[in-house]
Amino acid sequence: MKILITGGAGFIGSAVVRKAVADGHEVVNLDVLSYSANLENVASVAGSPAYAFEEADICDAPRMAEIFARHQPDAVMHLAAESHNDRAIDGPLAFVRSNVLGTAVLLEAARAYWSGLPAERKAAFRFHHVSTDEVFGALGEDGAFTEETPYDPNSPYSASKAGADHLVRAWGRTYGFPVVITNCANNYGPYQFPEKLIPTVIVRAMEGKTIPVYGDGRQVRDWLHVDDHAEALLLVLAKGRLGETYCIGGDSDHRNLEIVKILCAELDKVAPANTPHAEKITFVADRPGHDFRYAIDAAKLKAELGWAPSTPLDQGLAETVRWYVENRDWWQTIREKGFHSERLGLAQG
Repeated sequence: MKILITGGAGFIGSAVVRKAVADGHEVVNLDVLSYSANLENVASVAGSPAYAFEEADICDAPRMAEIFARHQPDAVMHLAAESHNDRAIDGPLAFVRSNVLGTAVLLEAARAYWSGLPAERKAAFRFHHVSTDEVFGALGEDGAFTEETPYDPNSPYSASKAGADHLVRAWGRTYGFPVVITNCANNYGPYQFPEKLIPTVIVRAMEGKTIPVYGDGRQVRDWLHVDDHAEALLLVLAKGRLGETYCIGGDSDHRNLEIVKILCAELDKVAPANTPHAEKITFVADRPGHDFRYAIDAAKLKAELGWAPSTPLDQGLAETVRWYVENRDWWQTIREKGFHSERLGLAQG
């Protein structure tokens, strides 16, 4: 299968690219190379004859049409998106452009291409839209998101992803376009840009800086290793029922402060400092509109396709810490480009 993967130089997208090539698929990686994209993330497969790269903006309709016509993919996996909540608070229109308008442009380019395919290829074609559990809003102390949970986004980022989800469903229902949607838990693992919680903690600790925790750190997230997610995404692409949504979770709900302390303990083992890393934890002003709790019930995916996460959280976090410790050049290059984990997302009123 030849798969067009948007956002394939990003964190989750690059994991999907690496996994897809390893599984024997041909891959066209389409990425605009925004600040968080990094072609080093796919360097291990860049020399493969099964891999091609296109630097392009999904909002550029003529380029999308040209790329579809030239590469003739059998499927699309749409991961390209602006994804950082703090940046969305400071600059929401960039998120609307990429996540809403970009998805609509890509859908139209894919639909036009699909409409002209021979009958057999047309019947086999799929458009897989990769989304987030944040579209469902926030949970209280109990319960979990399922595919039936009503949408209730609370941030510019989650609202833009909810808009994209609705567009994908609308294209499926209006045009008979073959779509499938997944909503995932918080991902972690190697190659994650150091603006998200886990790489921020690791990198700042290694630099001897304070480790910021938003609010009181009691917010709860479900954690999913990016390689487990990539496996689930490719499974849904191949075998998921068209028109359906699948929730992908890690069965690992923990408070943010607990995750930070686990990371500090691992850092004490592999990158010890003069004092325990946990002593650098600093509580800072919470993010405006910060959702309290996310949790995913992935029973549908497990029952229909037999998938379950295979990476225990303690093992995955330990391996992730070691990766950042052993790959300083990767994140130091990011620092050299000017990103220093500065606080964003405090705009109010």
